[in-house]
Amino acid sequence: MNFFTKLPGYTKTPPGLEREVLRRLPKTLLFGMLLLGVPSLIARFLLWYGIESVSETQITTVEYYAISLVILHWTIIGTVAIGAFIVLVMKGPAYVADAYPLEDSDTPKGNKQADSPSRPLAE
Repeated sequence: MNFFTKLPGYTKTPPGLEREVLRRLPKTLLFGMLLLGVPSLIARFLLWYGIESVSETQITTVEYYAISLVILHWTIIGTVAIGAFIVLVMKGPAYVADAYPLEDSDTPKGNKQADSPSRPLAE
């Protein structure tokens, strides 16, 4: 039995923006992580070169903010990737689902009320 029988007569949808988004996500992930790590590196270099106006507490605060922004960046990239993948799957071919013969008619057997309504239908 073939579970993935394509529905005859479906129309293919051309690839759209979701393919471009999925192609750009790895570069965006890497570039965003590098860009969000720059303030932490700058703060460390300022301390390393002996600038006295930067304290260890300020550097730690900058690093906490950078880490939280990197995690937020991962979350956003993951959400966009899931959304683009869903659109990609929904644009794919249509498959036959639940292809089995019905044993009964449109109304169940013995349902006299559905076969002959006793009151007129509301308009």
